[in-house]
Amino acid sequence: MSMHLLAGVVGVGIFVVVIILYYNRFVRRRYAARSAWADIDVHLRKRYDLVPALVEVVKGYAAHESATFTKVAEIRSAAMRASGPGEKSRVENTLTETLKSLFALAEAYPALKADAHFQTLMTQLREIEDNIEYARRYYNAAVLNYNIAIGVFPANLTASAFSFGPEVFFELGEAQEARRPVKIAFN
Repeated sequence: MSMHLLAGVVGVGIFVVVIILYYNRFVRRRYAARSAWADIDVHLRKRYDLVPALVEVVKGYAAHESATFTKVAEIRSAAMRASGPGEKSRVENTLTETLKSLFALAEAYPALKADAHFQTLMTQLREIEDNIEYARRYYNAAVLNYNIAIGVFPANLTASAFSFGPEVFFELGEAQEARRPVKIAFN
């Protein structure tokens, strides 16, 4: 075997190994992001399951507020039908705003705020919201790692050859809303 042929075979072998390593790295990171998204989805489903119970408790104290209850139910249904991080983000922001109107009702009814069932539901909702926040951060970190991996040179050549595209971040709230000063109330 000539040296040129041997060098060519070794060069092609190294090239193939590098391509395989890049490909496997992209697959691992894409699955990490998708797994993280599945975790968010689990927490969101728990939240969707909790909303009707919360609405029923509030209805007992403020039955005449039917427009709010209807809106909460409609937005919850839309959120359950939404798919993917981009669409889910938009609908989740709307659901959060709608739930704020439900909580505003609770503020107007001191007996409701004192109700043990309502307090339990609010504690569960707070825990779920915290879990969603942690899962969202993990998902966004996984998406960032994946998007960087497929975007840097020379890995981007392999990524585009095998159709690895960027994933979408899961954003809750508007960027301007995040910059607003935080309101603190002591009860």
